[in-house]
Amino acid sequence: MPWVLVMGLTGLYMNHPGFILSIFQPDEVSEARLETLRPPAAITRDSAEKLAQSIWPGQPIRKIWQEQYHRRPSFIVQTGRGRLILSIPTGHHYIKTRYFRRTYVPGEGLVHSKLYWGSVFSDLHETGWLGGRFGTWLADLFCLALLLFGVTGLLMWSIPRIRGLMRV
Repeated sequence: MPWVLVMGLTGLYMNHPGFILSIFQPDEVSEARLETLRPPAAITRDSAEKLAQSIWPGQPIRKIWQEQYHRRPSFIVQTGRGRLILSIPTGHHYIKTRYFRRTYVPGEGLVHSKLYWGSVFSDLHETGWLGGRFGTWLADLFCLALLLFGVTGLLMWSIPRIRGLMRV
């Protein structure tokens, strides 16, 4: 029964994402507030790499590049566990994973956390739980069981009626 509810609710999200996300999304952090920040030291590629290594010790750095993020030049560091986005002009940074984006400000720590409901609902709908692809097998088995119950129920309902029509 719980999977029926999960599939139904996440299916509703798939059909009406804007409406469902408007219910779940909290307010964003003030971009104007972030614009007033100044880093204590110059932001470089090395400082971005060191920050990523302090967040995910022992994780190899897959890629480091520079691009605009929230209309600011930023260093982006990709690891196996997530992505660090370090804003060059302000010094604040984001830690992004599949399900979360956390915003940190130097000297203050965590100032905002955002859950990516779209990813959560999609994974729940496709796999029946969060993370890993193993859930797709369970979801497929569940779907096959529902189909089997539906077909056998239809047969149990229709066969007596067909026999009754043949007797007449």
